[in-house]
Amino acid sequence: MPAMNPWDERYSAEGYAYGTEPNDFLREHATRLAGPVLCLAEGEGRNAVFLASLGLDVTAADQSPVGIAKAKRLAAERGTRIDAIVADADALDFALASFASIIAIFGHMPPETRRRVHGRAVGWLRPGGHFLLEAYTPDQTRRTTGGPRDADLCMTEAGLRTELAGLDVVFARECIRPVIEGRFHTGEASVVQFLARKP
Repeated sequence: MPAMNPWDERYSAEGYAYGTEPNDFLREHATRLAGPVLCLAEGEGRNAVFLASLGLDVTAADQSPVGIAKAKRLAAERGTRIDAIVADADALDFALASFASIIAIFGHMPPETRRRVHGRAVGWLRPGGHFLLEAYTPDQTRRTTGGPRDADLCMTEAGLRTELAGLDVVFARECIRPVIEGRFHTGEASVVQFLARKP
């Protein structure tokens, strides 16, 4: 019997691995976002469902069918709906200018994959649309409060400015902040926060 995908395994546990509340950085800037929205590496749906609760049309994409099933269930429990796609981020294929907003919250991928996905995401955005991201920086690998152990999977402000060239940066910083999101994000964390707009 083949081994279970580690994300399926994580999301198969009771409850929600990262909680059911939206990411703080997303909540802070949500009023800037318009629909339709694409949520990359959305996991169990907490951010997608939050945005849908604001009346936005939301598409959630994640490689884990277990996570996507829980995202749909959370949306139903909250009295809203999302479109949901089971797909690896590198396999997503949308027409140019498909989305008014794209979010990526702790969506850590190998650097080559991330560069391709970010490059495509710039094309998927409509003029005037926003890209919002929070991720762990390489400094986080020294901590035990969540995130990948491999620094190559982490992100920096400088790297994001390069990968998302073509967007105008609205807000970008690396900082240390408390990230309290379910069982796997629990404490002081080294993060990069990035918000950019397509001209």
